[in-house]
Amino acid sequence: MIHAVVADDEVLARQKLRQLLRDDRDIEIVGESATALETIELVKATSPELLFLDIRMPGMDGFDVVDALANHADVSLPRIIFTTAYDQYALRAFEVNAVDYLLKPFTQERLRTAIERVREQSQAKPQGTGAANGKSQGVNFYTNRIIFKSRGRILFLPVSDIRWIGAEGNYVRLSTAMETHLLRETMAHLAERLDPRGFLRVHRSFIVNLKYVKEVRRESNGDSVVIMDSGQKVALGRSYRSSLTEQLHRA
Repeated sequence: MIHAVVADDEVLARQKLRQLLRDDRDIEIVGESATALETIELVKATSPELLFLDIRMPGMDGFDVVDALANHADVSLPRIIFTTAYDQYALRAFEVNAVDYLLKPFTQERLRTAIERVREQSQAKPQGTGAANGKSQGVNFYTNRIIFKSRGRILFLPVSDIRWIGAEGNYVRLSTAMETHLLRETMAHLAERLDPRGFLRVHRSFIVNLKYVKEVRRESNGDSVVIMDSGQKVALGRSYRSSLTEQLHRA
């Protein structure tokens, strides 16, 4: 059973969501709230696994709610599905690791897709408490996709497609099998969002996806490199060599 809280300042919107959820027998709505402060108190009191969260509410917005909950060490952070009539917040929503972003009015089928994602993530990764997990991890779990703007589009790149990541000044380059993407981000912040069981920093300027690592080699000049399955060579820093070797032995 997934216990859920519905947070929306519009009564009709809450009623509509209840109606769409009535056939989902494993979803139980344990409370409703109309303001950000009510939502924070309700989540603290009921510890739901799922929060349907409107973005524009009286007092604070939905992102403020997420930040406030993340700063409570004794609060178990729920999965977040944003529900809103505004599409301009989609990129920011995924940056805080929301499970989904439902644009009103949404259909029952679209809602079911979002809930199925909640089920999949709940089975894959356990929940924890806010401050214990760190605010930088957003809503309890490492990101499974990177969302960014490119040539006027919003791209949703699964992290499983990323082979390696390289730092380039104030940007990072994400390399996949077919192409690369440059986005304004820091290596440190990106590393915090990636599951360390799959991604490892091997140099101050490089992170690799371990499943695409073929071998570690010392070159004739004495430098160590990571050889990816594509043949691409990635620099290996001396201080990172032992952690990489340990991770590869575990695989």
